[in-house]
Amino acid sequence: MYRWILKPLLFCLSAERAHRLTVRALKFIFRIPALPALMRSYYRYENPALERTLFGLKFKNPIGLAAGLDKNAEMIDELATLGFGFIEIGTLTPKAQDGNPQPRLFRLPTDEGLINRMGFNNEGVEEAIKRLRKRKSNVIVGGNIGKNKNTPNEQATEDYVACFDALFAYVDYFVVNVSSPNTPNLRALQEREPLENLLNTLQKRNLALPAPKPILLKIAPDLTYEQLDEIVEVMKTTKLAGLIATNTTISRENLLTLPAQVQAMGSGGLSGKPLSQKSTEVIRYLKQKSGNAFPIIGVGGIHTPEDVREKMEAGADLVQVYTGFVYEGPALIKRLKRALVKQSH
Repeated sequence: MYRWILKPLLFCLSAERAHRLTVRALKFIFRIPALPALMRSYYRYENPALERTLFGLKFKNPIGLAAGLDKNAEMIDELATLGFGFIEIGTLTPKAQDGNPQPRLFRLPTDEGLINRMGFNNEGVEEAIKRLRKRKSNVIVGGNIGKNKNTPNEQATEDYVACFDALFAYVDYFVVNVSSPNTPNLRALQEREPLENLLNTLQKRNLALPAPKPILLKIAPDLTYEQLDEIVEVMKTTKLAGLIATNTTISRENLLTLPAQVQAMGSGGLSGKPLSQKSTEVIRYLKQKSGNAFPIIGVGGIHTPEDVREKMEAGADLVQVYTGFVYEGPALIKRLKRALVKQSH
């Protein structure tokens, strides 16, 4: 139904308008008696072979939703019915911000990709908390945190700490996002010295609490091998729980979409199938270089069971989808889980 009816209709609209319409439609469906239960039974697929335990959390299955789709924690209960093993909200910043001017989200159907330069648009961490307080599902929720656009890098740690403190009681794990290409100079925080300072500050705060929570780092796919080596060292010195590889890429290599069309879309991070190989290579390198020292959540171009298999063979312990979810629809999650169980036998 999604591929042949809903997707063509949604793809007639601008990408961001289609997203807003989908949010409203999901919330409307959930207000109709019996429909949520019907959806849950249709998309439900559980099997002990899918369960994973990482950094002290028990995941019903290893297929998660990447940050960006539900920035403001508007749809946790609705998305949980689709069978995700975990859902990551954000990126959240201390203060609400509009993000970059529209249009800022573009589809590349020929490549099954997206280009976005959203710029951490969100309603602020406090608005997300209001919704998190009301959620009913027990799905694992991660909080992806960042800094406001107007906060200079020298004061970035204060923004991350503010989000960490505010969200602590409401999420199961944290993700430090220093790898989005759409906030000016944000990726400079991936350099070793500022990164260690930021992560050590958060980790010290975390470990001082009675029940610390896992903190993960999300990195860009555009780092050099030397930079990846430094990331491994930072992970060891800060003793973070894990790594998310990878965010979107600024590369535009090997696209099938006409160059003039791509150029017209402008700057931003590319996700989807064009990112698949690059993110898998980063996962494989980090896993081997670190000697499997920390868990990795693999994200980037997961559209099929084969994509999941490649990520996991490269070293991913869990995976996340976003662009693949946009192109393949909600049935993708059940399909991926079924394939994983089949492979385990």
